[in-house]
Amino acid sequence: MIRLTIPGEPVAASRPQVPRFGSPYYKEPYNTYKKTVRKIIEKQYTDKVILEPLYVQIKFYRSVQKSVSKVERRRRLLGVHRPTMKPDIDNLFKAVTDACTGIVWKDDNQIVSTKSDKFYSEEPRVEIYVEEL
Repeated sequence: MIRLTIPGEPVAASRPQVPRFGSPYYKEPYNTYKKTVRKIIEKQYTDKVILEPLYVQIKFYRSVQKSVSKVERRRRLLGVHRPTMKPDIDNLFKAVTDACTGIVWKDDNQIVSTKSDKFYSEEPRVEIYVEEL
């Protein structure tokens, strides 16, 4: 099993912007996040690109908002209350899997089984677990 950790607040994939003339592009902060994640993954994963079907589990840990009470903060950090607000988990998943493409696996269409979770934490990060099937 491959385990990768991306420190920092998770960022969701944005929708491509399509100008009237020219090529589609992605807005910030997604572009910067994707480049940063790619650099981190390249340092952590030095094996060859996987070509087999994959199971991918991703855990997203985000910061607790500063505006909540101490009691609510504790509930969130213990996992009693989980993040239900934006960004959507599928957009978070896409941002990370797009960044792994070409480094860990050849194409994200190789992912045939997934599991994703959102949590609160004092240390925002993304944890990726990859298993060949």
